[in-house]
Amino acid sequence: MLRVALFRPFLRLFVLIFLALEAVSPIVCQSPTQTNIQAPENPSDKMNPSMDMGMNMGGSAQTLTENVLRHTTSGTSLEPSSTAPPMLMQMHRDWMLMLHGQASVVEQQQTGPRGHDKLFSANWIMPMAQRNFGSSEITLRAMLSLEPATISGRYYPELFQQGETAFGKPIVDGQHPHNLFMELAALYDYKPGEQTVLSLYAAPVGDPSLGPVAFPHRASAAEDPLAPLGHHLEDSTHIAYEVLTGGLTWHKIHLEASGFHGREPGENRWIIAVGGLDSWSTRLTVAPTRDWSAQYSVGHLHSPEAQHPSEDVLRQTASISYHHGWHSNSLDALALWGRNHTIDSPTNANGYLFEAIAHLHDRHSIWTRIENVDRTTDLLGASAPLEETVIGRVQAFTGGYAHHLYSNRWSVYELGAQGTLYNTPLPLHTLYGDHPAGVAAVLNIHLGK
Repeated sequence: MLRVALFRPFLRLFVLIFLALEAVSPIVCQSPTQTNIQAPENPSDKMNPSMDMGMNMGGSAQTLTENVLRHTTSGTSLEPSSTAPPMLMQMHRDWMLMLHGQASVVEQQQTGPRGHDKLFSANWIMPMAQRNFGSSEITLRAMLSLEPATISGRYYPELFQQGETAFGKPIVDGQHPHNLFMELAALYDYKPGEQTVLSLYAAPVGDPSLGPVAFPHRASAAEDPLAPLGHHLEDSTHIAYEVLTGGLTWHKIHLEASGFHGREPGENRWIIAVGGLDSWSTRLTVAPTRDWSAQYSVGHLHSPEAQHPSEDVLRQTASISYHHGWHSNSLDALALWGRNHTIDSPTNANGYLFEAIAHLHDRHSIWTRIENVDRTTDLLGASAPLEETVIGRVQAFTGGYAHHLYSNRWSVYELGAQGTLYNTPLPLHTLYGDHPAGVAAVLNIHLGK
């Protein structure tokens, strides 16, 4: 039974945030560093035409090469060129300065023998600076998160979720927080021709060329605060260490290869870990039109999970993403497949995902996520065998709605809720029940408009 009393801290927190923002927004909005770029009135202040990709940061791109040069997603992954991510921008001398981010305050409640409740916040922020030198472009980017502080107990509840550890034990029915340093990266691009770009990405912590855009940064998942159940089959390498990626973009094709450290982050979420380049990946992205993008990637991960240190994984992913906007409406959707094959074993785990979100009249957000995901014996906890094997496949059906509450020149606030219904595989019925469910009240805050 859902406990209404647990929503009171959430509502009190929302009221405090709203009142504080009402008080400071007039001051913030008057600050020139918080406004979008305006066309320069003085002709001598106009930018070099080679900087048009920087001017396009807050809007859609016309070609795949322009989309690559925006660098608005995690690592070097790409969404459709027509996607227009919300972002604050300002020119400072020859540098384009940008800020992108969001935060969700969530009251999560779940049913069933393994269901738990928690109030937590999922959040991240991405400052970025970009400068052009003739046919070259340099981008400096960071992604930071306060989740190590805003998610207590080293994870938040999510039925059937698994991956990584907390207090030395595998996380079961929960999702770990992201690290303080999600990304620290430098990118160099050289444009020898109108439809050709050569790229180099280097990051002590970053995202190699494996999988689609990571779920915290995907337009199709912008309102859903929970990680997909297939996260560790699809895009969990979005926080990896010692990442080096080279890329070639030609017309509608983008080809990349990466070397990186394969072990996933440890439990100390406040540090940057170190490790050798022991893993590799490669990714092919094709963009037939501005509204469509597809990728296929494959990678060899050396000892990714701490609880199975002797297991290497071959990961494959394939996805198709779509964006279309009309008047004050937009639609983003993603279909995704991910597979982990444990090398030197017969174990294969597959995950299938479809998610979509519609923004209507700048007032309403409606979203869904549907998953069909293999789960392993790690869900058995202390009774799990040493060798991880697939125990069954879980279906999860999520629907949500949020209403626009308030906005100013630098942020948007939405309040809503979502619900998830699970279908339990037969071997796990005694642990979870037939159809456990979860509901969440969500306050979403987005930087930019």
